[in-house]
Amino acid sequence: MTARALYARPGAAAIEHVPFRASDGTELALARVTRDKAASGDRPAVLLLHGLTASSDMFVLPETRNLVDVLLDAGYEPWLLDWRGSCRLPYNDDDGAGYSFDDVALYDVPEAVARIRERIGGRRLFVVAHCLGALSLSLSMTAGLVPGLAGVVAQGVFLTPKLAASTRFRMHFGFEVLRRRIRHVPVDFRKAGFRSKYTPLFALASLGADCPDPTCQMLHNSAWSVGASLFVHDQLDRRTHERLADLFGSAPMCVIPHLRRIELAHTVVRWNLSDGRYSALPENALDSADRIDCPVLLMSGSENGLWLDANKLCHDVLTARHPRLDARYVEIPGYGHVDPFIGRGAALDVFGHIVEFLDEHR
Repeated sequence: MTARALYARPGAAAIEHVPFRASDGTELALARVTRDKAASGDRPAVLLLHGLTASSDMFVLPETRNLVDVLLDAGYEPWLLDWRGSCRLPYNDDDGAGYSFDDVALYDVPEAVARIRERIGGRRLFVVAHCLGALSLSLSMTAGLVPGLAGVVAQGVFLTPKLAASTRFRMHFGFEVLRRRIRHVPVDFRKAGFRSKYTPLFALASLGADCPDPTCQMLHNSAWSVGASLFVHDQLDRRTHERLADLFGSAPMCVIPHLRRIELAHTVVRWNLSDGRYSALPENALDSADRIDCPVLLMSGSENGLWLDANKLCHDVLTARHPRLDARYVEIPGYGHVDPFIGRGAALDVFGHIVEFLDEHR
């Protein structure tokens, strides 16, 4: 399997693709980004984790000053992991057995960290994670599978998911009906086709929408039919808006049962309770939060239309239950869920908070 090529600015930096297959046999994509290899020997490394159905493309947007550009300029070495929820990989559109976030937490994240550490030696390693990449990371961390990180930035959600009542209803009841008929919810109407079984979902997403683009409606007005929103529309550059169908892929039904269990628990819980392969993961990540051994920066846009103020809640809970943990919270005014990374002004409004945190602990 070959991952779809990264849509990065040509010539801006060297991208080294590192062959990477998880120990359960799943082929993933791992890449190291450098400008001057001779000068990279003392740079701290930063692993970037995308959200579900997104990909590492969200960190290398060619039309804006992206996070990889900012990290390189600040003296860091970015590493990009496309875990099995990436739209650069086939697993979200696959009709096979599927996966849960247990697989991401047990295989993808820890083994990517191990592979990077083989390459960087004793240099410090940070992680910047978004959405369900951050949620999966929290399960890995509370299992003790990625010890010794220099620091973690978790954007959108981490240990305490929080959804609006309407989104909860659709996830628990609407998706139970949907998953009997479909295996994934697409975002590209052009590929789905007008006569497809997905047309009613696109029609539902269009209700009350200000934007005529079907992909934008599915993401901004519906979030794959759960009634949430992924970004503040005005924060996107026109060119980013035009290729939303490249930046986001289908939402797989296979992860919905695990998400429902997580949502009902209001924290990250293990899905595979009877399979001994997953026994290294805690049944309840929040109960094992004392295993987090590095500083954590929790970030969220003030207009997060998916996880609401989940990370503010996480900060309050961690501060009360684990006062020795260095956990802080930063809220970005006027931003939604994913636009803190793909917004046209993110380099000015958001990335400085990330670099400041990394610099403090480098």
